[in-house]
Amino acid sequence: MKLLQRTGALAAVAALSACATSVPAPHVTAQVPPQWQAPLPHHGNQTELANWWRAQNDALLVQLIDAAQAASPNVAAAASRIAQSRAERVAAGAALAPSLDAATSISRANQQSTLPMGTVSQAALQASWEIDLFGANRAARDAAQERYDSARAGWHDARVSVAAEVANQYYGLRACEQLLAVTRQDAASRADTARLTELSAQAGFQSPASLALARASAADGNSRAIAQRAACDVDVKVLAALTAITEPELRRQLASAGSTGNLAATGAAGAGAGATAGTDAGAAASAPAIAIAELPASTLSQRPDVFSAERAVSAASADVGTAQAARYPRLTLSGSVGVANFRAGGDNTKTDTWTIGPLSMTLPIFDSGKRSANVEATRARYDSAVSSYRATVRQAVSEVEQALVNLDASAARSSDAQTALQGYRVNFSAVEQRYQSGLASLFELEDARRTRLAAEQSVINLQRERSAAWVALYRAAGGGWSTASTEPTTGTSPAAGTDSANRNGTPALASPQ
Repeated sequence: MKLLQRTGALAAVAALSACATSVPAPHVTAQVPPQWQAPLPHHGNQTELANWWRAQNDALLVQLIDAAQAASPNVAAAASRIAQSRAERVAAGAALAPSLDAATSISRANQQSTLPMGTVSQAALQASWEIDLFGANRAARDAAQERYDSARAGWHDARVSVAAEVANQYYGLRACEQLLAVTRQDAASRADTARLTELSAQAGFQSPASLALARASAADGNSRAIAQRAACDVDVKVLAALTAITEPELRRQLASAGSTGNLAATGAAGAGAGATAGTDAGAAASAPAIAIAELPASTLSQRPDVFSAERAVSAASADVGTAQAARYPRLTLSGSVGVANFRAGGDNTKTDTWTIGPLSMTLPIFDSGKRSANVEATRARYDSAVSSYRATVRQAVSEVEQALVNLDASAARSSDAQTALQGYRVNFSAVEQRYQSGLASLFELEDARRTRLAAEQSVINLQRERSAAWVALYRAAGGGWSTASTEPTTGTSPAAGTDSANRNGTPALASPQ
């Protein structure tokens, strides 16, 4: 009885000293602007952001994204981190409950005493329990839970990143094919001009200098077409590596989908360089619109990387609590119940055994500052996690703002680019007719050709930039992730961990007053 009283007194003293040292806050605020500085896009659907790819009516794009996510090592590594953190969470939670082990033994001995030689066999259930007086095990469990939630968000972040990368590559491939069609048409036009100029020179109507210029222009146009075809081939190879689809199969799918025209025929072997008649630079595919919440805090709360960074702060706070609790006494209780049998001379003697205890307390006295150093180290990691979280929020704001600026700028430039293209097309047609009638020089024709070609390429590249800006906005807005999103279904239920994510809620973002 006196031992229990002394143990309780020591525990009370330690508890009072524990209260004197506080654990840092598990949730911190990050300052975000009260509103976006760039204009917001219109006519988009924010609630369908997770299914944004399917809204584009491009089955091949969806298939490529699914294939890339299945083959991505980053997504696989993120799924592995979920499995590891789930196991660590189970182990940390198990430390709060008693453990039960079964033990058996058998021995035979001959003692120099009145006892005869015999065989002793025993079987027992042994239990032990660490009474979590100062919350060390609870803090470890909380830290494991936060890391598990962070790993789940990290898996979604990896999938969104892969989807954005594949979409950018896919849109780049489409734009490249359109540029290839434009350069082939331009090369065919230059070759035709060179042929006509050669006939005129042979008849004495064109000078040798004009013929040399026409031939140089044709060679330059053909060179541009070859370079553009090589660029498209490179894009196909990059897309094949991302999706783990063989290049011949990928080219077949691209050709059957009609998304890249005759690109499937422009392999490394090099198909014919015939022009794709009727290609319109203004017909490039564009990603659909996305709606963004007017309040930045609402948008950032749906980013998995921001959520993961906040969970890291909470886990670091719990780690501080674990390190602090290691400086205080530990109280454990053990016991066992079992049976024993002693066999000697053909006779069996059976007994039942049980014990309660010992109730033991371990009180740290001197460790050369090891435990204090561990506390300081965990506090330093907590400060680092807070700094990283706030930097993640600032970067998230910047990414959304940049995407919005690029979208607004590309929209504003689109009308001017189309107007310029139409004007340069009309001008080139007029100059070409005048040249064929002998009323314009070859120099005028080549100058009009250059300006028209630049305008064609400008429109295609502008639409490519706009698609890239939409993809960047999709990525910056979190890709439709929420705290209720499911995790990989491998080896677990898809809804595992959802309750804890909902319990933790959204990141603690604060807008300045």
